[in-house]
Amino acid sequence: MAKLVVEILDASDLMPKDGQGSASPFVEVDFDKKQPLRTQTKHKDLNPVWNEKLVFDIDNPRDLPNRTIDVVVYNDHKGGHHKNFLGRVRISGASLPPSESEAAVQRYPLDKRGLFSHIKGDIALRIYPVLDGGSNFFAAAPKENGVESAERCEHDEGEVYEKKTKKKKEKEVRTFHSIPTAAAAPPPVFPGFGGNYQARERPVAVEQRTDFARAGPAVAMQMQIPRQNPEFGLVETRPPVAARMGYRGVDKTASTYDLVEQMHYLYVNVVKARNLPVMDISGSLDPYVEVKLGNYKGFTKHLEKNQNPVWNQIFAFSKERLQSNLIEITVKDKDIGKDDTVGKVFFDLSEVPVRVPPDSPLAPQWYKLEDKKGMKMQGEVMLAVWMGTQADECFPEAWHSDAYSVSPESLAHTRSKVYFSPKLYYLRVNIIEAQDLLPWEKDRGGVNAFAKIQLGNQVKVTKTFPARSLNAIWNEEFIFVASEPFEDFIIITVEDRVAPGKDEILGRIIIPVRELPYRLDHAKLPPPRWFNLFMPQFGEGGAEKKREIKFASKIHLCLCLEAGYHVLDESTHFSSDLQPSAKVLKKPSIGMLEVGILSARNLLPMKGKDGGTTDAYCVAKYGNKWIRTRTLLDSLAPKWNEQNTWEVYDPCTVITIGVFDNCQISGSKDDSKDKRIGKVRIRLSTLEADRIYTHYYPLLVLSPSGLKKHGELQLALRFTCTAWVNMVAQYGRPLLPKMHYVQPISVLHMDGLRHQAMQIVAQRLARAEPPLRREVVEYMLDVDYHMWSLRRSKANFYRIMSLLSGVTAVCKLYNDICNWRNPVTTCLVHVLFLILVCYPELILPTVFFYLFVIGVWNYRYRPRHPPHMDARLSQAEFAHPDELMEEFDTFPTTQPSEFVRARYDRLRHVAGRVQTVAGDLATQGERAQAILSWRDPRATAIFIIFSLICAVFIYVTPFQFVAVIVGLYLLRHPRFRHKMPSVPVNFFKRLPSKSDMLL
Repeated sequence: MAKLVVEILDASDLMPKDGQGSASPFVEVDFDKKQPLRTQTKHKDLNPVWNEKLVFDIDNPRDLPNRTIDVVVYNDHKGGHHKNFLGRVRISGASLPPSESEAAVQRYPLDKRGLFSHIKGDIALRIYPVLDGGSNFFAAAPKENGVESAERCEHDEGEVYEKKTKKKKEKEVRTFHSIPTAAAAPPPVFPGFGGNYQARERPVAVEQRTDFARAGPAVAMQMQIPRQNPEFGLVETRPPVAARMGYRGVDKTASTYDLVEQMHYLYVNVVKARNLPVMDISGSLDPYVEVKLGNYKGFTKHLEKNQNPVWNQIFAFSKERLQSNLIEITVKDKDIGKDDTVGKVFFDLSEVPVRVPPDSPLAPQWYKLEDKKGMKMQGEVMLAVWMGTQADECFPEAWHSDAYSVSPESLAHTRSKVYFSPKLYYLRVNIIEAQDLLPWEKDRGGVNAFAKIQLGNQVKVTKTFPARSLNAIWNEEFIFVASEPFEDFIIITVEDRVAPGKDEILGRIIIPVRELPYRLDHAKLPPPRWFNLFMPQFGEGGAEKKREIKFASKIHLCLCLEAGYHVLDESTHFSSDLQPSAKVLKKPSIGMLEVGILSARNLLPMKGKDGGTTDAYCVAKYGNKWIRTRTLLDSLAPKWNEQNTWEVYDPCTVITIGVFDNCQISGSKDDSKDKRIGKVRIRLSTLEADRIYTHYYPLLVLSPSGLKKHGELQLALRFTCTAWVNMVAQYGRPLLPKMHYVQPISVLHMDGLRHQAMQIVAQRLARAEPPLRREVVEYMLDVDYHMWSLRRSKANFYRIMSLLSGVTAVCKLYNDICNWRNPVTTCLVHVLFLILVCYPELILPTVFFYLFVIGVWNYRYRPRHPPHMDARLSQAEFAHPDELMEEFDTFPTTQPSEFVRARYDRLRHVAGRVQTVAGDLATQGERAQAILSWRDPRATAIFIIFSLICAVFIYVTPFQFVAVIVGLYLLRHPRFRHKMPSVPVNFFKRLPSKSDMLL
């Protein structure tokens, strides 16, 4: 007799259901619609452990692949008399292993029962069939020849498909089809570091579930997702992070550092030394410390002629690469030849303490130096040695053993850092007028004056006042980008246009930006002020001398810092920050975004053609906060496991994460720029609150040679909402601050200001240590997004066509109804139409209820994964090489004339089609205008007479009667239709347009 064994091991992170923040869960398993079996109840436990076996009889072993195992978790509410739903899992019998020896433990996320269920957590199961004799289940089945087996397989698949088709109206539940792996080996035991630590068993990876998202027949309003190459898609993963494992068996860092895998490090803090003996004949000592663990050696900097040196340097050795049980710390004297050994200190790794944040840092202690014979000698060194994780606060600043080959000068370029963009403001300058402008030559009589405004590298010029006079009126307004701490000066120079190409300075004013007033709203500009214009200073030996004047020329200015705007340094389509510059105008945060940068795989070697390497690091940007991970050297599958947190003020924002190859550690001038590996953009509004997303994202880079996949980046994301009311209210508020709508800035000026803001951010971040290089900032901010690209234009065109496809589908549906393609549907539409005519108050409720039904229907087909770069939507997968060469060309172009001529001819061809479409649209609009314009007297007369008759007829006839007549006429049977155009269409096409008036 065949049996089915279901082992219920444990569950984690269940939803509290008893009103006291806990639950009393038990599991109920049903197989083949028989009497369900259940486990014991675990009282007040959100992470229960059962370790129970439930055994079912299998009546027909050959039909097992068509059966389903239902596992439901309940909360025992009143001692077994009432139960609350905590989640369910459906497992297909086709995914079961053939025997107990091949069965592995698998964790399944709990699924919802209905639309309004609030479920979380997962459950660990081990399911396998057995025979009474203990033999292999599938091996015991009768064997057939290959042809008969294939036919039977196809027949069975057909039966399964027919059964699924018949049950398509039943409630859909996610069914797991998992590929079992071999039995997991026992977790390894790591000796030392204060005791034996057993590695936590990692859950077996579960195959990505796709069958539950299978859509039925396409409908007009169904959400469509463009298909693309599977290589460019997401891959869902289940890394052993604490957030997914319910904090069981992990230390207390799991509550704050739970989106990454823990990586253990041995830390050595070399603080200082004292009373070191003199080693040279000259009586001096140049000490430094060597920290050695196996083959890894780290060195502090040497200090010249110092017997009491202070280093304050930390070394970190990865636990995965430990090659010895003894750590050796040696104080040496830097010498011209061989360095002398001053003394040593040894530590046994089994005695090293473990430190877990948020514990306070380990206090360093003094240790006596020993000579080669192990005897105590003069001199002491202050050290602290402990075992920790990447959550340790000294992790970013430490010297890492995987960077042992990096020179001390380049070591800073490998460390992880957090950067903040400078706070940016718009600076408004209104040049009103100038008075008493004295020309250099008295007999000139007047000046043709213009003003030049300069802020940093931003320069604007007013128009030249046309009249030659001593006074000039411009009344022009300019906007610049300024950044805190306002160290710049705004320089306004008034010049005289003496001749073409020859200008003379009439006066200049220099105003510190920090002295300008702030403007928070649109109510009122600060009052304009008069400033004195001073003549420029000349050197003592110059040919020209400073003119002596008893009074100065005046200029009338209105200047202010606009604190009510948000200075855009990114495109508004994927901006990460929409807050105004003024802190008092900023809204409170609505949540928190946590991002764990876990690892990457299959990276392409960026250095060298054959057998090259990659020194990869990640940069993430959200709001004004930038983070940079440490650089992992010579690895095509780096593991960073670094977690960062951002405050979220608006859900409709985007986080950008890029991967780069570090070219600064080799010191080569040829590889001075860091190379792009790829980037990922994720919109926060597409993430469910409190859900953990762990995926491999493809790193796609478009180059002149085509689209390339440079690898995959594994991320863990969690968006936590802390203010639901504020978040929901955000959807009804403007995207940008109020000033952008009350006093908008033109799109042309906004593009120029965005470019200036990007330049300021890049310059400021490049001055940090380690610098965040300009090419990295430009790639993250998409500085060339506004440049012309035929590929991007085609992508936008197909996006528009995709939107219009919905309208086309509605028109096709209407045409099918009018032509009675489906008589039942047409009759139902007639009945609905008559009901709405008789009861017009039901029109709006019907429309909104239909929208509600469509939204609920599409909920089944909602996206299960966060969005990512879509190669097919971007028209990048099959882009023409000439299009890519044009897209990556410089501005102005540097290509030969024949290439430019070919592009121009192609542009003329495309523009000709656009011109034709624009002309057709204009023709239709002019025909509509010509109805009442009497350009065609007979057509206008016919139309106004027809309008008068219609007005009288509709006035004396009930509205419902007119609506029924018109509706039935439009929905008439094809027998009463003909293929010729209707009278209104013929009348409209005969109306005149202005196309015949064009030259």
